[in-house]
Amino acid sequence: MKKLYGTAVPIVTPFDDEGNVDVPSLESLTEYIVGSGLQCLYPCGTTGEMCLLTQEERKLVVETVVKKTAGRIPVFAQVGAMTLKDTVELARHAVEAGCDGVGVVTPIYFKLSDRGLIDYYTTVARSLPEDFPMYLYGIPQNAVNDISVQVAEEVAKACKNVVGIKYSYPNMTRLQKFMLVNDEQFSVLVGPDHLFQAVTAVGGDGVVSGNAMIIPEHYVKLWEALRKGDQMLALRLQRRTNVLNGILCEKNNISAYKVLLREMGIIRTANMRAPMEEMTPEEEQKLLDDMNRADYRRVLI
Repeated sequence: MKKLYGTAVPIVTPFDDEGNVDVPSLESLTEYIVGSGLQCLYPCGTTGEMCLLTQEERKLVVETVVKKTAGRIPVFAQVGAMTLKDTVELARHAVEAGCDGVGVVTPIYFKLSDRGLIDYYTTVARSLPEDFPMYLYGIPQNAVNDISVQVAEEVAKACKNVVGIKYSYPNMTRLQKFMLVNDEQFSVLVGPDHLFQAVTAVGGDGVVSGNAMIIPEHYVKLWEALRKGDQMLALRLQRRTNVLNGILCEKNNISAYKVLLREMGIIRTANMRAPMEEMTPEEEQKLLDDMNRADYRRVLI
């Protein structure tokens, strides 16, 4: 079954001035990512404001991205939703739409036991074809629920199509323990960008990075260095991305992505879905000034 490597990009969801999904901008963004050399598209993730989209909007986003990508790189849709029923529906839709796999964030807001999480994930996995890959997705700082190594192990043992995890909390010990799941065949992708090199160096498969939308050339070069085993170059590239990502994530990183993508001519507006906040004109200007001052298009300085 297909697993992910390198950089998967949780793309933003562009909106038009009426607040609808801006399909032409989404197509433009998809083409930009495909052409950048990055390894995977990951629509409807946290960066895509997925909790604020309707079921039909999420389906539209996935269908648009899959169609525009046209098989050139993998598309893994994030299908986790507020209810189990909605998650299963979105997972099945991802199969029908032609996705290469899915990611499933933990249920949010209400605290579940490990048994509850195991039941949730096995139900979703078994609703999919046996050979259709699924990643667990843990982001406990946002979702309340966390994924233990024991939960991952039990789910992977029960459902062979559960091939890995995207873990978005900076816990290197747990990330390395995830790598031991399923007889060390469990794919581990890290969420925090500053751990890309470190996690890959100890056996992880890559990063899921919204920042890569803005500075794709940095992530392409970093992945090339990692594949070649050039750890000194990878270290320099990692430190360079850390500086730029610090600017991108200084305030509202999703809004910052949209502002820069708009300035680059890739999407038409930087509109956010309420109640998410947009940057003020002053904040936008500071972001642009800071990124230009850092010469963000230049890979190494």
